[in-house]
Amino acid sequence: MNKIFKVGLIGCGHISETYFRGHDYFNNFQIIKCADINSENAKKCAETYGIESCSVDELLNDSEIEIILNLTIPRAHYEIAKKSLDHGKHVYSEKPMAVNFVEGEELLNLANSKNLYIGNAPDTFLGGGIQKSIDLINQGKIGNVRLGSAIFAYPGVQSYHPNPEPWFANNEGGPVMDMGPYYLTALVNLLGPAKRVHGISTKVFEKRVIGIGPKKDQEFTVECPTSYLVNLEFHNQALIQITLSFDVVAHQRNHIELYGDKGSMIVPDPNMFGGPVMTCVDDSGLWEEHKTDDLPLGKINITSHSGRANESPTNSNYRGVGLAEMAYCIEHGLKHRCSGELSLHVLDIIKSTMKAADTQTPQDINTTCQKADFFTLEEIQKILK
Repeated sequence: MNKIFKVGLIGCGHISETYFRGHDYFNNFQIIKCADINSENAKKCAETYGIESCSVDELLNDSEIEIILNLTIPRAHYEIAKKSLDHGKHVYSEKPMAVNFVEGEELLNLANSKNLYIGNAPDTFLGGGIQKSIDLINQGKIGNVRLGSAIFAYPGVQSYHPNPEPWFANNEGGPVMDMGPYYLTALVNLLGPAKRVHGISTKVFEKRVIGIGPKKDQEFTVECPTSYLVNLEFHNQALIQITLSFDVVAHQRNHIELYGDKGSMIVPDPNMFGGPVMTCVDDSGLWEEHKTDDLPLGKINITSHSGRANESPTNSNYRGVGLAEMAYCIEHGLKHRCSGELSLHVLDIIKSTMKAADTQTPQDINTTCQKADFFTLEEIQKILK
C-alpha cells in the first residue's frame, strides 16, 4: 500500500475543485488543510470539502504538511513555491512554473539543493490521449516526425470569468502563457526538447468587456498581444507551426497534427486527458482510429458541456495525476514525470516565443530536458484507487 502524503493547498480558486476530485481517483495523497490570501475563500473551501482552513504562514509552518499544492494565480507561483521549498516541503504548482524564466531557474536550483521535489502542471500529457500518441510514435507508426501543426484559438475568458484582467495583462497574460503550457508540454513529450523559435504576434482588440459577475459590462484595457503565430524547431529536426489566440470565435482545425515520413497523426486535445488518436499511413486518405476510452486515464468522466468554446462536451479529466505520480516517486526515490526540468524547459519556450514575436528575431532555447518515460498501465494502476 502506498504512503498517503498530507497535502496543504494554497490558493482556493475554481481549479481547486478539480484537485479535490482527485481524491476519488488516486490513492496516495490527501488535501487536509487549505489557505488563501483571502481568508474567506479559504474558509469556504474548508467548509465545502470538510478540511481545516488556516493562514498561508500557518500552513507553511505546519509540520504535518508534506507537499504544498500551489494553486495561486501565475504571478504568485514563484513566491509560494519558493516559500514552500524554504520551509522544507515538496511543492506541486499549477502552470506555468513562474512568469519569469530567472525565477523558474531559481526554483529548480533551490529544489535540487534541498533534495526536494518540485512538480508542475500540466499533467494532461499523462492521460490516455497523449500517451497513446507517444506509444504509436515509439512504435514507428508514422516514422520520423518532421512537420506538424497545432492550434489553440478561442475568444478569451472575459465572457465567463468574473475577473479576466490577468489573462490580458503584461508579462503574465496572453495565450502563450495561459494555454501554451498544455501544447508545448505535449509536444516536448511527443518529440523531445525544442531548440529554436520564430514568432509574430498581434492584438486584435484594445478593449474587452466583462460578461459575468459583479463587474459585468465593465470595460478593461488589453495590455498584451492576444494572438501568436509560431514556428518551433525541435532537436529531432521537426518543425511545428503553432497558432495560439484569444481572438478567434470558432475554427475546425485539429488540436495537433504530426506528419512523419511514413504517415500522419491527429493528436487529441492536450488540455484534456482522453480522446482518440487518428493515423493515416498511405495516400488512400483513410484514417485509423486508436481509441483511449478503455484506458484508466482516458475514460470519459465529463458528460456535460461547460459552455466554454475551448472545451469538448464529453472528455476525460484526471487532473491531479501529476501530483499523485510525484508523491509515488518521492516515496520510492524515482524521477517524476511532471518535473522541474520539463517545466523550466517549457517556460523557456514560452518566454522565448514572446521575445521572438516582440523583437521579430528568432530565439534559441537555452534549456533542455529528457522526454518523460512512457507511463505504463502497471505504473498507473499503482496510484489508482
